[in-house]
Amino acid sequence: MPASPSVQPPASPKPALGEPRRGFFAKAAAVVLGGLVVVCPFLAGLAAFLDPLNRKVARGAYMRVTPFDALADDGTPRRFPVIAARRDAWNKYPPEPVGAVFMRRVKTAERVEVFNVICPHLGCSVSFNGPRDIFQCPCHTSAFELDGAVISGPSPRGLDTLEFEIRDANGVEEVWVRFENFYTGRADKEPKE
Repeated sequence: MPASPSVQPPASPKPALGEPRRGFFAKAAAVVLGGLVVVCPFLAGLAAFLDPLNRKVARGAYMRVTPFDALADDGTPRRFPVIAARRDAWNKYPPEPVGAVFMRRVKTAERVEVFNVICPHLGCSVSFNGPRDIFQCPCHTSAFELDGAVISGPSPRGLDTLEFEIRDANGVEEVWVRFENFYTGRADKEPKE
C-alpha cells in the first residue's frame, strides 16, 4: 500500500509586517476623531453659556434724567433719581433707580452742574441744606459749597461732578447724564469698574 501523503493544514497567512501598525494608527485616528466629535460641541456650548460673564457692562452710559425746565431758575439744586434697566449675566431687570444726582442751573456757558449724591468720604448720601445753601453729609458732617467744593469735614475731595448733555426730544430739552460712581476715601476721582 502506497504511503499516503500527509495532509498538512494550510498555513495561516502570515501578516504582513505593516498591518499591526496600520491597525494601531486606524484605532488611534478613530479615538481622536471621536473625541473631537464629542469635545467640540461641548466646548462651543460651554462658551455660549459663559459668554454673558465675559461681556463688559457699558460703564458710564448717558441716561435721561429730567427735562431741562424741571430745574429751578434761581439755581437751587434739586435731587433726581437716575433710573436705568439693569442687566446681569443672564437676567434683564425692569428700569429702577441705580443712583441719584443733584442738578442745578448756573449762569455760565455750561448752564447746568451735576453732582453724584454720594459723599466722597465714605459713601453716604449727601443732602441739600436750603437755608445755608450748602450740601451736607449726615454721616461725618462734611459740608460742600454749591459748586461742590469742600467747606469742612473729612471728605478728601469735593462732590463728584458728572458729565451731561442737553438733548432735544421733539422740541423739549432734556438733561442726559453720564452716570458713574467713584471710589470713596481717596483724593483722586477714580471711577468704579
